[in-house]
Amino acid sequence: MRLHRLEVAAFGPYRSREVVDFDALGADGLFLLHGDTGAGKTTLLDAVAFALFGTVPGARGQVKRLRCDLAEPDEPTEVVLELTVQGQRLRLQRSPEYQRPKRRGEGTTTQQAKAVLQWVGPPPAGQPAEGLTRIDEVGRTVQRLLGMSAEQFFQVVLLPQGEFARFLRADTDEREKLLERLFGTKRFAEVEGWFRERRADRRRELDQQRQELREWTARFAQVAGEDVPEEDVAGWVARTGERIRSSVEQARDDEKRARAARESADELLAERLSAAERVRRVREAHRRLAALAEQEEERKRWAAELEAARRAAAVVGVAAQADRCAAQLDEAREAEDRKAAALAATGFADVQADTADLRKLSGKLREEAGALAGLVAEAEQQVRDQRDIERHAEAASEARARVQVLGEKLAGIPERARDLRERLDVAIDAEAKLGEVRKRESELVAAVRDAERLPAAERAVADAGAAARVAIDQHQEARERFLELRRWRLDGMAAELASRLTSGSPCPVCGSSDHPAPAMAAPEAVSPEQEQAAEEAESRAERRRKAAEAAKHDAETKLAALRERLRGRTGAQLTEELSLLRREIAGLDALAQQRAPLAKQVQAAETEQRELEEKRAAELQAATAAETQHRALTERVAERARRLEEARGGHPDVAARRAHLTGIVRALDALAEVRSAAASAAEQLERQRAEVREALWRAGFETVDEMRAAARDEATVRDLEKRLADARAAEAAARATLNEPELFGVGPDDEVDVESARAKAQAARERAEAAVAVLRSATAQADALGTLAERLAAATERLRPLEEEFAELDALTDVVNGRGQNARKMSLRSYVLAARLEEVAIAATARLQTMSQGRYSFVHSDAAGSHGTRGGLGLDVLDDFSGTVRPAKTLSGGESFLASLSLALGLADVVAAETGGSLLDTLFVDEGFGTLDSETLDVVMNILDELRAGGRVVGLVSHVEELRQRIPTRLRVRKSRTGSSLELQMA
Repeated sequence: MRLHRLEVAAFGPYRSREVVDFDALGADGLFLLHGDTGAGKTTLLDAVAFALFGTVPGARGQVKRLRCDLAEPDEPTEVVLELTVQGQRLRLQRSPEYQRPKRRGEGTTTQQAKAVLQWVGPPPAGQPAEGLTRIDEVGRTVQRLLGMSAEQFFQVVLLPQGEFARFLRADTDEREKLLERLFGTKRFAEVEGWFRERRADRRRELDQQRQELREWTARFAQVAGEDVPEEDVAGWVARTGERIRSSVEQARDDEKRARAARESADELLAERLSAAERVRRVREAHRRLAALAEQEEERKRWAAELEAARRAAAVVGVAAQADRCAAQLDEAREAEDRKAAALAATGFADVQADTADLRKLSGKLREEAGALAGLVAEAEQQVRDQRDIERHAEAASEARARVQVLGEKLAGIPERARDLRERLDVAIDAEAKLGEVRKRESELVAAVRDAERLPAAERAVADAGAAARVAIDQHQEARERFLELRRWRLDGMAAELASRLTSGSPCPVCGSSDHPAPAMAAPEAVSPEQEQAAEEAESRAERRRKAAEAAKHDAETKLAALRERLRGRTGAQLTEELSLLRREIAGLDALAQQRAPLAKQVQAAETEQRELEEKRAAELQAATAAETQHRALTERVAERARRLEEARGGHPDVAARRAHLTGIVRALDALAEVRSAAASAAEQLERQRAEVREALWRAGFETVDEMRAAARDEATVRDLEKRLADARAAEAAARATLNEPELFGVGPDDEVDVESARAKAQAARERAEAAVAVLRSATAQADALGTLAERLAAATERLRPLEEEFAELDALTDVVNGRGQNARKMSLRSYVLAARLEEVAIAATARLQTMSQGRYSFVHSDAAGSHGTRGGLGLDVLDDFSGTVRPAKTLSGGESFLASLSLALGLADVVAAETGGSLLDTLFVDEGFGTLDSETLDVVMNILDELRAGGRVVGLVSHVEELRQRIPTRLRVRKSRTGSSLELQMA
């Protein structure tokens, strides 16, 4: 992954749009990001993280406040990042969610977050050429290309030294949390959880099975009526079952004897009851015959009354119908008198005319009233049309007045619209020119800056040349000193060898054990340590010489580039040209700012003119339509008035004449109808009276009154019939009873002893029922105990394998979760993390040994912690000077920085290899260099030089002054009241 370009706008402390060109900034592979505290150095790293993942590291990501408080309301907050991942160049643009002022009205509204991914060049296979715009799709695509999550990226690319310093000193739990986020051990945690959940499930099943066994045992004891023994429950169950079976056999024998005694007593009682019932039936039959004999005369009267009522029933209906016909005739004659009076009230004189004449006259008047129906509707319309004539006259007058007013308003609008359009065209031309002029302004501003940097660049060339000459001289002196010391050592080599000779030992040159004249050391003799120190000094001087020569070359290159861009122009010339251009920009900007209000005014004027013309045309059309309708209605009303005058006759209007005719028609029809009804009623009455006389003769009655005296209602008739039938049935039933064969020889005075037999039967029945209850209870108890014994045995068999399986699962779960037989107290997840931490310690040790010049190494420990805490994540340092393993907390500030930086770099390598992520060509190291001395800083810089080997770019975030002298390429963050800004510095 390599970063190319970053743009931030209204983001963090950056009020306006700022651009970071990583290609130019990282051309040497190493650059410095510096500035005052709070200026916004770390915000640039946050911007990179936000562009990639939509979030920022640490606590700043929890606040979710990314918009600049000083930004203009219309300035959008966004971050744009161009980078290359896996050979594919892409452009990411993100905006966070923030509050902005409403474009209409007061208050604020929420600007939603958005993300856009665009491919620079051909898109990858399967990806749309237009890019992606959904936030979730952009996030998944970035994570897939990088091969790591946001947490991993924050640890391996944005190396936070403070966090790794805490990681060194953290306890096991804190260290475990970080490693879990980086190495994704969620699946191992899920395995641990799976074991715990499975053990909990099996424990619940086992507890349920045990509870079930306890419940079956308690139910067995409850049914048996005994307490559960503490031991030998199975034997107790068997003994109890045998005892209950014996009690069942005894109860069965008792029930058989009681049943036989009850059957014998029931037979005796049945015989006595049968004899008593025969005596009762004979007595009841004699009693009924005696009562019927006393009722003989009364039954004869009932029969005579019933026979007369049946003859009168045939005449009652005919007489009632004759009464109804007489009543109908009276009603018809009264109605005839009323209708005749009503007809006379209408002014009709011949009310005594017959029915046929009345109907003929009614038809004639109805036709005449029907002819007037249409004229009534026209009379009503005549009234409405007269009102409409007045209304149309008023509407036409008002519309003409409005037409005149609208014409006066339209008079000056076209000229005003033309003037506004001309001014708008001028503003549009100014806005079009403004972009090109601003581009020229940016070029002149850059040129003025180049002119300002020219003296410094010339001094830098001179200083670099002087420094290079000094470095060359110092290197020559150091080399001459080294060669001189080597020559002196070679000259004094004989004395050096002689100093090592001892009496009796052979000479390493000639092999003799005699040393008659060993050489003596000269005053200028040189030791090996002095020679080595001189050689190292010469090597350092050579490196300084090369660095000075490289700095001189860089300074000369930058000076040549400045002169090339200036093309011989001086700073004064450029400033004057820029001043003139800015005055031109101010004038164009003033005109361009008038574009929006002028466009609105032009649109408003054109809209007003169009609306007024439409209104004037509409009013003119309305006036014409009202006048046309006024003329048409006037003509139609005059013609209709002539026809209505002829039709009303002597009445106030046509409706009154028609109502009068309609009233006469209704009165004629009503009188004709009631006269016809009266004639029909008289004929019907005469026929009905003849039928009454015929019915009286057939029934044997002389008069209607005699018939009505003999008549009875239906209820009375039914009662008489029932009494007579009941008496006949009772007499027949009593005689039939006495004639039955089984009652032969039974007299009404016989007596039978039933009570003694009933008492014996009751006692036998109670003894039998008690025996049955005892047998049923014993049988039910035996059956229940047998079923419960079977279920107890089945529950015991089911429980045994569950207990064995749970014991094995319980032990294995404890081991997986770092308990029980797990001697190291390491869970499965901790074991995996321990292996990863060991890899990190190995990778970090390679860095730390170089930085500490071989003194320190990381030591990983998987031993259990104190007080039984989990092990596997211990991390200490080995001090090679003392040969002891020390806790990381004992390191000094500078040593802690070296250790945390080594750990961060080692962790970055391991995580990148673990996740299979893309090659990380860009790294950022944030702060911590202020704790190092000069020599240690040299070592660290050498390590960073190794990191940038092979094309890597390393960015350092620090305010340490010495780093500004060591790193030529710098990006300075300036802080001001109006917002932070960026400045690229090339030493």
